[in-house]
Amino acid sequence: MALDSHPTPVGGVTFFERRELDQLMRLYGRMVAAGEWRDYGIAGLSDCAVFSIFRHAAEAPLYRVEKRPALARKQGAWAVFGQGGQILKRGHELTQVLKVFEKGKFSVVD
Repeated sequence: MALDSHPTPVGGVTFFERRELDQLMRLYGRMVAAGEWRDYGIAGLSDCAVFSIFRHAAEAPLYRVEKRPALARKQGAWAVFGQGGQILKRGHELTQVLKVFEKGKFSVVD
C-alpha cells in the first residue's frame, strides 16, 4: 500500500477551515471599513482554495490568498498574490502571511 505525501481533500475539493475563514473575514471587514476593499470571492478547487479580494466586483482581483496543502511541507501552504500574479508573501501559517496587509507596511496605489 502506497501512502500519499500530501493530504487528499475529502470529496476532491480543497477548502478553508472555519478558523481560517474567520481570520480572512476579520481582515476583509477591517479593510472594507477602511474603504480599501469592496467585494470578495471564494473558490474551492481540487488542488487549492482561493479567497479573492476585489476593489470593484467587475474587475480582476487585487489580491488572492491561496491555500495549497500540497506545498505545506515545502514552501508553505499559504500565499498572497498581487494583481499581476506576483507572490507578495508565502508561508506555513495564515496569520503570518496575512501580516502583509498590516497598516503602514502595505498600501494600494491606483
